[in-house]
Amino acid sequence: MDMPVPSAAILSRRETLLAGLRACLPGDSVIDDPVELRAYECDALTAYRCPPLAVVLPRSTEEVAAVLRYCHRNRIPLVPRGSGTSLAGGALPSADSVVLSVARLNRVLEIDLADRFIRVEAGRTNLSVSGAVEAEGFFYAPDPSSQLACAIAGNIAMNSGGAHCLKYGVTTNNLLGLRMVLMDGTVVEIGGTHMDAGGYDLLGLVCGSEGQLGVVTEATLRILPKPEGARPVLIAFEASEVAGACVADIIKAGVLPVAIEFMDRPCIRACEAFAHAGYPDCEALLIVEVEGAAAEIDEQIGLIRQIAMRHDPVAFREAGSEEEARKIWLGRKSAFGAMGQINDYMCLDGTIPVSSLPHVLKRIGEMSQEFGLAVANVFHAGDGNMHPLILYDANKPGDLETCEAFGAAILKLCVEVGGCLTGEHGVGIEKRELMRVQYSPQDLEAQMRVKDVFDPAWLLNPAKVFPLDASAARRDG
Repeated sequence: MDMPVPSAAILSRRETLLAGLRACLPGDSVIDDPVELRAYECDALTAYRCPPLAVVLPRSTEEVAAVLRYCHRNRIPLVPRGSGTSLAGGALPSADSVVLSVARLNRVLEIDLADRFIRVEAGRTNLSVSGAVEAEGFFYAPDPSSQLACAIAGNIAMNSGGAHCLKYGVTTNNLLGLRMVLMDGTVVEIGGTHMDAGGYDLLGLVCGSEGQLGVVTEATLRILPKPEGARPVLIAFEASEVAGACVADIIKAGVLPVAIEFMDRPCIRACEAFAHAGYPDCEALLIVEVEGAAAEIDEQIGLIRQIAMRHDPVAFREAGSEEEARKIWLGRKSAFGAMGQINDYMCLDGTIPVSSLPHVLKRIGEMSQEFGLAVANVFHAGDGNMHPLILYDANKPGDLETCEAFGAAILKLCVEVGGCLTGEHGVGIEKRELMRVQYSPQDLEAQMRVKDVFDPAWLLNPAKVFPLDASAARRDG
């Protein structure tokens, strides 16, 4: 994968520029030691690495604005970074860039239970948002698998979802307002404390913009009362295509579970060895969770059982206690870590219509044979957000390139059946050259004109989202 050529002019002024950054921030807020910079040379797409010029760790919106003003004046590229859990290279730096980490912006600023919102700094982790209101009986709905570590800033950048997005939506459905710093240091407030605030829908524009438009420093999020109860069921099948057909039938029947998760045999085996969740021996399984009052849960599970039985499941296991429910979810929540213990892998996230699941799963299996690389499937089946994990050997020459070609073929397939390139991981560097598969030149031009308005010099998160030749021409022009 080609990377942009660093600016020699910036690198030649390194010491002067570092001194300028230190003038903007307290002494412990600028990292330039080569050893310490290694922690920031990549995100969770670890196949690509590049140490940045420096890393800054501001503690306030005002400090963020000071850094951006300085970088804007000196034409220094700036890469916003949440917790570095991006699987698409969304926080990959270049050698002439400054990484701005929001890790120290982690305070809870306001909780309003009556109006059901919480205002936090953008470096706060996803799971800790729910933790701040849990005692009062509330929670924050989006729950990416990396929720223990991922930051709200990154969730907003990539419009993250999670297992429970089928019922509660993704980040954009739970984001009420934000505070953001533009590249020239201007601080803007967008949205408010309630859904559908007045004015242009700039909130919808920023959420999912992958750090291309500004640096989010604060977010106002919708919180919800905890459901009266919740119960998962585990349904095992003899074929992935059959599991996919069962998902399509559940959605078609009008049942709305809070989550429908899919795992195939390679992933099941890895998760079982890692988490010992007690999963059955099968080719594919679904975890379907419903919530509400006890009678409502019983009725929904009864309907799901009827639908599942038409597909001859190997097993149908309903959680009878909190411990059994925890074990059902344990393997799924451990999936990415479990696979990482046994193999290098690349995780994709194309999204498809639910009705296309059987066909796409079958085709992925065929392509696995064609490319000679194994693939494990684990994903949010309810909304068709695929997460194929392509297994490869990073130490074997040519394996990474084959993996990339296989991944591109899967994503093209997603677009062909009426889906899209990404559901929640974002485009980053991983899918930027595939943007032309989904969008026409006119569509891409319209998107790039939006960036022109917010970041005319194209300094924010360079070489991401748009095809490299197009973004390079914009920046150089």
